Amino acid sequence: MAKTTTRNSYELGLGLTAEHRALADSVRAFTDRHIKADDVRTAVEAPVEQKLPPFWDALVQQDLLGLHIPERFGGSGVGILTLAVALEALTRRISPGPFVPSVLASALIAASESKAQIELLPKLVDGSATAAVAIPGQHTQFSAVKTADGYVVGGTADAVVGGENADVVVFPADIDGQIAWLVAPGDKFSRAAQDSIDVLRASAKLIARDMTVSVENQLQGLTRAHAQSICSVILGAEAIGLMSWCVSTAANYAQTRVQFGRPIGQFQGVKHKCAMMGVALEKARAVIWDAASALDKGDATAIFAADIAAAIVPESAVQVAQDCIQIHGGIGFTWEHDAHLYYRRALAIRAVLGSQEQRLERVAEQALDGIVRGCDIELPDEAEQIRQRVRPELDAIAAITDEDDQLIALGDGGWVQPHLPKPFGRGAKPLEQIVIAQEIAAAGIAMPQLLMGGWAVQAVVAHGTEKQKQELAVPTLRGDLVWCQLFSEPGAGSDLASLTTKAVKVDGGWKINGQKIWTTVAQFSDWAMLIARTDPAQPKHQGITYFVLDMSTPGVTVRPLREMTGSALFNEVFLDDVFIPDEHVVGEVNDGWNVARTTLAGERVALSQKMEAYATDKDLLAFAQGRELGAYARLQVGQLIAESQAVDLIGSRVVLQQLSGADVSTTSSVGKLLGMALGQAISEFVVAELGPAGTVSIPGQPSDKAMEQLIAGRATTIYGGTTEVQLNVIGERMLGLPRDAEPAGAEKAGAEKAGAEKVRESV
Repeated sequence: MAKTTTRNSYELGLGLTAEHRALADSVRAFTDRHIKADDVRTAVEAPVEQKLPPFWDALVQQDLLGLHIPERFGGSGVGILTLAVALEALTRRISPGPFVPSVLASALIAASESKAQIELLPKLVDGSATAAVAIPGQHTQFSAVKTADGYVVGGTADAVVGGENADVVVFPADIDGQIAWLVAPGDKFSRAAQDSIDVLRASAKLIARDMTVSVENQLQGLTRAHAQSICSVILGAEAIGLMSWCVSTAANYAQTRVQFGRPIGQFQGVKHKCAMMGVALEKARAVIWDAASALDKGDATAIFAADIAAAIVPESAVQVAQDCIQIHGGIGFTWEHDAHLYYRRALAIRAVLGSQEQRLERVAEQALDGIVRGCDIELPDEAEQIRQRVRPELDAIAAITDEDDQLIALGDGGWVQPHLPKPFGRGAKPLEQIVIAQEIAAAGIAMPQLLMGGWAVQAVVAHGTEKQKQELAVPTLRGDLVWCQLFSEPGAGSDLASLTTKAVKVDGGWKINGQKIWTTVAQFSDWAMLIARTDPAQPKHQGITYFVLDMSTPGVTVRPLREMTGSALFNEVFLDDVFIPDEHVVGEVNDGWNVARTTLAGERVALSQKMEAYATDKDLLAFAQGRELGAYARLQVGQLIAESQAVDLIGSRVVLQQLSGADVSTTSSVGKLLGMALGQAISEFVVAELGPAGTVSIPGQPSDKAMEQLIAGRATTIYGGTTEVQLNVIGERMLGLPRDAEPAGAEKAGAEKAGAEKVRESV
C-alpha cells in the first residue's frame, strides 16, 4: 500500500520515534532491493534448504544481526525494541534464511552471563555463524548430568527452526529438576530434516547422545521465564511483519477486485473483515512494543508484558493470515500466491511458542497474584520544566476548600480544557496537556464533568461571538452549565446530511420545528447544541446552521426514553415553533456543518481508551482474586487481562504519536473499538461465573453491580458510533478501502460522508 502523506501508525509500524521510523524505512528499502520474488520462489521449490540465502551478505552489511547485542561484542547495543522494529520491516517480505533464528539465539546468549558470549556473539553479529534455538515445550526434551568437565546431554528436540544447518544451537536441558540453558555446536547433534509446514524455513529434529557441553557454555543467569519472554517478543515481532503484509495485501486487493460492478472492499462484510485485521495488527504492535521496551529496561514486570504479548500475537497472526486468504478468495488458495507462505509461517511461530492455554494461564497466574503492568508514558525532558511551572498553580487550587470556588479557579485558569486557546484554556500542546492531567491527578483535584459541554465550548470558542463566549463558554468551564446535543433525528442518525428539523427565518431570529432523539441528559440540560436546516434549497450539509438553544425556551418538550437498565439517560426532544434569537446562531448561517465538525488547532489528548463507568480490569480482578476458578475461567481471565492491557497500550501509543505530530485518528478508532467491547466482555464473564447468583440480588455477592454493568454495558457498542461504524472508519481511513456505495445522483457524497464520520467519531 502506498504511503500516505500523514504519519499514520498503520504505515509507520511498530516504532514511534524518528530513529525507529528511519530504520524501518531503510529495512523496507533493503527488502525491495535484495529479496527478490524469484529467489523466494526458488527456495519454495528447492528440495533442500540452502544454508544461506542469496541476500545474506547484503543483509549482514546492514548491521541488523547485532542491533540488540552490546557494543563490546560487536553489536550496536540499541536493544530488543529496535530489533523488533527492524524485524517487522524485514519480515513483511517473507524469505528463507536463518536471520530470525540467529538473532533469537544471540539475544538469549546476550541475556546471560557466560564466557560463550565472547566466542559466539561476534560471529553471530558478523554473520560468519548462524544459530538456532530449541524452544522449551513438550517437543523439547533434553536432560543433562553434571560431570567434572561440564555436562553430558541426552535427549531430542523436534521442530527446531533452522536447526539442520545451524552452526550453533541454544537449548534448554533439565539438570536435577531445574532448567538450564546450554550452547553447543550444531554438528555435535544428530540432525534430521523434518517436513515443515513452513516451506521457506526448514525445521529439524536434533538428537543428543552423550553429548558433552563445557561449563563455559552454560548460559548462567538465564531463567526459563526470561528466555521464554525473549522468544515471545522476537518471534512476535516477526509475526507482526507477517500480519502487516497480510493486512496491506488484503486491503489492496479489496480496493481493486471488482465484483457485481464495484470493488469488493465496498461490501461491508469484506470491509469489516479487513478492518478487524487492521485492529489485530495495531493490538499486536502495542503489546510487542511494550514487552520489548520492558525487556530492554529490565523491568520487574517484563515477563508479564511478554506473556501478554504471547497471549495475543501468535493467535492474531494466524487469524489475520487466514483472513488474508479469505479476502483473496480462490486466488488466495493457489500455490502461486504468496498468502499461504505467510499463513504457514504464522502457524509455525504459533506452534513453537506453546499452546494458547499455556500462554493464557501464565497471564492469569501473574494477574491473580497481583502483578500489574503499568502504562506510564516516558516524556521528554521538556516535561519536567512544564511540571515545575504548573505544579505550584495547581497546588494552590487544590488548597481551596470551597468546592464552588475551586471550580471557578479551574475554569478561569484554563485547566478544564487546557487545549483551548487562552483565556478559555491554556493553549496547551499535547505534552503540556499530559503533564497537566498527571499533576491534576497527583493533586487529587476533582474536575468538572462537562460531558457534551466540552464540545459546545469548543464550537463556541472557535466560532462564537464574544458575548457567546462570555455567557456560555465561561460558565460551562466553571461547571455551572449542563449541555446536551440536538443532532440525531429518527431519520438522521449517523447521516446528519438527512436532517429534517427546519429553521425558518422570522423577525429577530428563527422558528424551529422538528424532532431530535437519543439526546443524552436533555432532561437536566440548561443549553443545547442544535443543528437545523435553514436553506432546504442547498444540498445536504450546505444548508445547515448551528444554534445554541436555551432548553427552558417555550415549545421545547423533553420526553425521556427508558432504557434496558430501567433508567432514562437518553431522551427524545420535540421542537414546536421554538424561537431562537439571531444572537444564538454560532458562526455563519448555512455554515453550521463547519461549526459542527470543529476541532481546534490545539488537538486534545485523551489519556485513556477505556470506559471507566463500565466494567474494567479492576472489577475483573476484584472479582477473581481469591476466588476458586475453574481451568476455563482462568483462561478467560488471562484473555481479558491481556485484552485490557492492549487497550491501555494503544492509548499510550496514541499519546506518543500525538507528541511526535503523527495522525492518530485511525489508531484512536482502534482503541475506541476495543475499549467499547472490553467492558461488555468483563461483565459478561462475571455474571456467567456467578451462575444463579449473577441474576438475582444475594447479600454478600457482587451480583447487583455485575448485573447493572452487564445490562448498561450493552450500550457501549452502540453510542458514540456503533461497532459497525467504527469498523467502517477503520477500513476506510486506515486501509484506504472505498466508501460505501452512494445512491445515484448523490452530490458531493464522498466529502460529506467524510465530514459526517469525523463528527460521528467526536460525538
